[in-house]
Amino acid sequence: MDHCYRHPGRETGIRCTRCERPVCPECMISASVGFQCPDCVREGSGTGHAPAASRPRTVAGGTVTADPRLVTKVLLAINAALFVAVLARESLVDDLSLVGLAFSTDLQVVGVADGEWYRLVTATFLHQELWHIGFNMLLLWWLGGPLEAALGRTRYLALYLLSGLAGSALTYLLAAPNQPSLGASGAIYGLFGATVVLMRRMNQDMRPILVLLGLNLVLTFVLSGIAWQAHVGGLVAGVLIAAAMVHAPRERRALVQYGTCGLVLVATAGLVVARTVMLT
Repeated sequence: MDHCYRHPGRETGIRCTRCERPVCPECMISASVGFQCPDCVREGSGTGHAPAASRPRTVAGGTVTADPRLVTKVLLAINAALFVAVLARESLVDDLSLVGLAFSTDLQVVGVADGEWYRLVTATFLHQELWHIGFNMLLLWWLGGPLEAALGRTRYLALYLLSGLAGSALTYLLAAPNQPSLGASGAIYGLFGATVVLMRRMNQDMRPILVLLGLNLVLTFVLSGIAWQAHVGGLVAGVLIAAAMVHAPRERRALVQYGTCGLVLVATAGLVVARTVMLT
């Protein structure tokens, strides 16, 4: 990854659309197409300061922040905290994992179809194996940081949560009702899809991310014990949401972005309701 020409210690995937120098989120200034660096903005305006209308915004219209990885760090901390909690109390897996409808060890009915809707969300932050959380958190850090910087905190968080929820919903719909499922893979695949969309929008070399995504998809369907439904659901949701985030016309940006998020949420809820009716 390139480093900002004004802050050599900061990695960035964004380049000025005029001079093509790499710029970090703190330096990039929203332009009609893509971003410009402070020097090009000053040259274009004929002043020593960027005009108020060109204050730094992300490619999706979000606010540029001093710490572009804050939400990613919080998500990492939540996943890590739950992993430690599971090590201390293994029964949390039974209480928080995604289960459609089943009997618990004490013969009590449990699952989403029995009204435990929270499992659709809690399962996306739950891990039981060290390799599982290690792999997912590595991808979260690698993919999440650049996406958070490019989308802004609110939009990035919406992307992550809705992708994870969509993955849970498709798993709930297609997997056996008594099959437990857990892990952040749905959300991670949403980040994969969003990264592909963003890199295409910024005209960057997409081969590395496509190869990595392709390899992960192959493993998804070749290896046993993997909830492929969560991967597919998260990937589809991530692509749809990211496309709306980075391609929305500026004059209708909020409507398109949040409208798409709303539609994905409604579609996800529809899958959950449909499956619940089937099971009950």
